[in-house]
Amino acid sequence: MSVRALKEEEDSAQPPVRRGIKKGLYAVPSAFTAANIGMGFYAVMGALRGFQLVEGGTQTQLEAAAVHFDNAARAIGWAVIFDALDGRIARLTKTTTEIGIHLDSLADVLTFGIAPAVLAYAWGYGAALSEGSKAHVLGWFLSFMFLICGAFRLARFNVQASRPRVLAEGIAKVDKKNFVGLPIPMAGGFFAALVHFSPYPLSYYSAATGRLYSGLLMGAVALLSALMVSNVKYSSFKTVGSGRRGTRFVILGIAAVGMLVWLFSRYVLILFVTLYILQGLLARLSSGFRMLLRTKRV
Repeated sequence: MSVRALKEEEDSAQPPVRRGIKKGLYAVPSAFTAANIGMGFYAVMGALRGFQLVEGGTQTQLEAAAVHFDNAARAIGWAVIFDALDGRIARLTKTTTEIGIHLDSLADVLTFGIAPAVLAYAWGYGAALSEGSKAHVLGWFLSFMFLICGAFRLARFNVQASRPRVLAEGIAKVDKKNFVGLPIPMAGGFFAALVHFSPYPLSYYSAATGRLYSGLLMGAVALLSALMVSNVKYSSFKTVGSGRRGTRFVILGIAAVGMLVWLFSRYVLILFVTLYILQGLLARLSSGFRMLLRTKRV
C-alpha cells in the first residue's frame, strides 16, 4: 500500500473536529432545559417544606417558612432565565431538535404550571383559610385550573408553531412579534414575584386580613388562567434589537434592568411582570375601543 493511501486511511479513521463540536452544541440547550426542570423541582419542594412549617404556627416556624417560600420563588425566577436562554441558544447555534421542543414544554409544565400552583396554595389561601371550608376548596380548584390552563397554553403554542398561518398567497407565516395568550412563564413568574415581594405566608396576618388577601390571590389565579387560554396578544420581544442600531440600546437596557433587579429585586420584578400582563390587556381594550369608534362612524 502506498504512503498516500495509508495517510488517507488514517485521516478517515479520525472523526472530524467540526462534527464533534457540532454534536456537543446540541447538549447546550438541553442543559439549560435540565436546569429549568431542576429549578421547578426545587420550587415545589421548597413550597411543600414551607407549608409544613406553616402548620406549626409559631413565630419562628413562620419565619423559617418565609425563607423556604422566598427560595422557591427565586428558583422560579431563575427558571424564567433558563427557559429564555435554551430556545435562543438553540436558534443561534442551529441545534433545534424536535425532542428538545417537547422537553422544553414538559419542563414548563412543571416549573411554571405545577410549581406556581403549589406555591400559591401553600403560601396563600392554603395557609390562611380553614381546611375544608368552601373558600379553601375553591382555592384548591383554582390552583388546579391554573395548571390545566397552562398545559393547554403550551399545547396550543406547539401546534401554532408547527402549523404556521397560511396567507392568501399560499405562503406560510409565523407571527414572531406576538404570543397568543399570556405566556406561562410570565403567569407563573407573577406568583413568584409576588411571593418574593412578601415571603411571609398569609397566615402570618390576622384572620380577616388573611381572608381578604386570599380572595385577591384567588382572583389573580383565575384571571391569569383565563389570560393564558385567551386570544389576547402579548409581545414576544423576539424582534427587539434585530437591527444594528437597536443592539446597542438592547445591551444597555439589559444591563440597566439587571442592575435594578440586583439592587431592588422585590420591587422591580413584581413591577415588570405586572406591566407585561397589563400591556396585553390594555392593547386589547384599545383595539376594541378603536373598532367601536369605527363602527359608530360608519
